[in-house]
Amino acid sequence: MNLQKLPSTIRLVIEAMQEKKASAITVLDLSGLGTFTEYFVVCTGFSGPQVQAICGEVEEQLYKQLQREPEHREGRRSVDWALLDFGGFIVHVFSEQARRFYDLERLWRNVPRYDIADLPDAVTGETPRLLASGENS
Repeated sequence: MNLQKLPSTIRLVIEAMQEKKASAITVLDLSGLGTFTEYFVVCTGFSGPQVQAICGEVEEQLYKQLQREPEHREGRRSVDWALLDFGGFIVHVFSEQARRFYDLERLWRNVPRYDIADLPDAVTGETPRLLASGENS
């Protein structure tokens, strides 16, 4: 998979998520739809503290390296779901149960999708299905 095709900001989000052991990171490319955002970056955290730590790391790295802050936040104290809206992209961090319930990948199944392999030391509930760069499921 060639992550270099993704914008550097999205790659930075992925790295921040991986730093906090996020699992099943998926990028949905909405740029061709002319919608409210260009990308969704979705991942799973396995506890409330991990969901919040992932969000915190994404915010910290984007501010530290690019001086970017979210335009909007949702679920700050939630253990199941948190959202960071940066305008051109939206970060969704879900618990396993919430991710299955909302199933954004199914809702946006017709857009290019990039599934990022879990790092070897990441905590995982199950192994994600890896797709080739831009392949739709």
